[in-house]
Amino acid sequence: MTEITISAARAQLGDLVRRAAHSRETIALTDHGHVAALLVSPQVIEDLEDALAVSDYQRRKAEGTLGPGIPMAEVRRRLGLEKK
Repeated sequence: MTEITISAARAQLGDLVRRAAHSRETIALTDHGHVAALLVSPQVIEDLEDALAVSDYQRRKAEGTLGPGIPMAEVRRRLGLEKK
């Protein structure tokens, strides 16, 4: 993880955002020596959200607390994909 002060980041914010977005590099913006914010790629956040959802599903499955599923025919009906 690259660290840069907020004051130094001001002059190169566009470049820092592009680095985070395209290389999946995490860039920490520091304020008085402490990390104040992170620049991360949206894809990194999406990947973390997906991993969290899978983990939550696996935990609920192991605990036996999953709700009832939705039959495929109902999913198709709701999405307007019924066979005609």
